[in-house]
Amino acid sequence: MLGTLMQPLDILLAGLAAVGAGAVNALAGGGTLITFPTLTFLGVPAVAANVTNTVALCPGYFGATLAQRKDLRGQRRRLWGFLPAGALGGIVGGFLLLRSGERIFSALVPVLILAASGLIALQERVRAWLVRRNGGASGNARTWGALPVGVSAIYGGYFGAGLSVIVLAVLGLTQDDSLTRLNALKQAIALSVNVATAVFFLFAAPIVWPAAAVMAAGALAGGFLGGKLAGHVRPSVLRWTVVAIGIIVAIIYWLR
Repeated sequence: MLGTLMQPLDILLAGLAAVGAGAVNALAGGGTLITFPTLTFLGVPAVAANVTNTVALCPGYFGATLAQRKDLRGQRRRLWGFLPAGALGGIVGGFLLLRSGERIFSALVPVLILAASGLIALQERVRAWLVRRNGGASGNARTWGALPVGVSAIYGGYFGAGLSVIVLAVLGLTQDDSLTRLNALKQAIALSVNVATAVFFLFAAPIVWPAAAVMAAGALAGGFLGGKLAGHVRPSVLRWTVVAIGIIVAIIYWLR
């Protein structure tokens, strides 16, 4: 079993990485760029590391959605349209991950990490554009955006880092509403993508369960810590730190 490949110290390190990822996700986003490379550097094969990471970070997505539930009020029609699209897209992405296999996915990892780093770097520009475009909107309930949401979710099921930025941009293009309400909707969609993909992986993919369990607890603790630090740490500084880490990690993967 894959769990036997990791020593107790390795699992502890994965858990600490998840604490950092949970805090980063709460403050700026991009925590996957911490946990996924940690698992691969500890010897977990790339596909198994991605699968384990997806399962482990589910509680963090749930917590983020729960924290913004009041901003989801009045968006039931959107939720009925977007959540199934997100779940289906996540499953398709997870299926493509398993079908692509270790060799192809490992070759794509540097590209995926660089793409995720670029998305995180553009996060504030996306938000600023949304404020200019939808800042005063009252909330049109159009659901035709389900198709682009589903396409975005395929990427989320395949890798996941930077998914929130893509979904937020899609919502900004297809929905007329305030950034606060779109951000809450984004969290719910990301939750549907992650949970559906994780459930699919439970039945179809190798999961390092000892690491996943410790990382899930670490992500929850990190999310709580990030919430406490929200007024003391500048998200922009943290975000650019994550981007720099992502670029360095991508270069290391290429050199390997």
